[in-house]
Amino acid sequence: MADKKILNNSSTDPNKILPMTYKWARKHYKDGVSNNWTPDEVSMQKDVETWKAPNGLSDDERRLIMWNMGFFSTAESLTANNIVLAIYRHITNPECRQYLLRQAYEEAVHTDTFIYCCDSLGLNPDEVYSMYQTIPSIKAKDDFVVDMTKSIFDDNFKTDSVENIQKFVHDLVGYYIIMEGIFFYAGFVMMLSFLRQNRMTGVAEQFQYILRDESVHLAFGADLINTIIEENPTIWTNELKTTITNNIKKAVDLEVAYAKDCLPRGILGLNADAIKTYIEYIADRRLERIGLEKVYGSENPFPWMSEIIDLRKEKNFFETRVTEYKSGGTLEW
Repeated sequence: MADKKILNNSSTDPNKILPMTYKWARKHYKDGVSNNWTPDEVSMQKDVETWKAPNGLSDDERRLIMWNMGFFSTAESLTANNIVLAIYRHITNPECRQYLLRQAYEEAVHTDTFIYCCDSLGLNPDEVYSMYQTIPSIKAKDDFVVDMTKSIFDDNFKTDSVENIQKFVHDLVGYYIIMEGIFFYAGFVMMLSFLRQNRMTGVAEQFQYILRDESVHLAFGADLINTIIEENPTIWTNELKTTITNNIKKAVDLEVAYAKDCLPRGILGLNADAIKTYIEYIADRRLERIGLEKVYGSENPFPWMSEIIDLRKEKNFFETRVTEYKSGGTLEW
């Protein structure tokens, strides 16, 4: 490992994947392949009936679904752009690039999921796909990530100094730990609560599959960050640790504000206070995974989330073609 590094390794041939240096990247790639799915494998018939029925959903339930459609529909595209346009060109290691291509494909599947849901439910695409601009709590999250990850979008940016490697790690935390590891999770809890009640199961099952994909994305991102730090220990200063911790605390505040906006009154056995506790719990797990001290000490108020990630789907083949995952992700890294 001493003569092979994930950054600034002039001897690395990005076209030569064997022999591999980072076996964890290959493992995450294989886990992603095992989890393969597409949205049109999920039946939306019952969801359409519920959505169109006059008393099928309350106004608050419709608001919750619309807010999550509005955030996720554009956040997945933002994540894909980050991978393809920024991260990929700086990480030249071939097995890591193979995983990044796999993740980019999965982000495309997630984007297609929201096209499929909007088309099935007859939602106004102009309304859904402009919510990242018109809903303040959604815009605040997107703006925060865009601002936090702007360094490596500079065409002249190179990881050729301690300062720039610090910027790269800072931005990777924004992509993987904050966007995918925190900003998605209030929405996951809300939408998967429908699955527990056997309502809007088509949309909810697709969120379940997205969550399983994201658990692998998170694991890869954390391994990537930790490897860069291990190979460049001088970058891991107290100042950088403090900056990253403060960014994660800010992300928690923004996600809690979003949860309150989605869920102004309690529904589905949920309330904003419980989701706040869950986001704090998630944030502590993210901090510890990249070697930082946890901040909140909150307990998990939704233990069923882990069960939903790990649950193998058993469906009647003649009713639906939902993909059964060969391996599940986990919140407990």
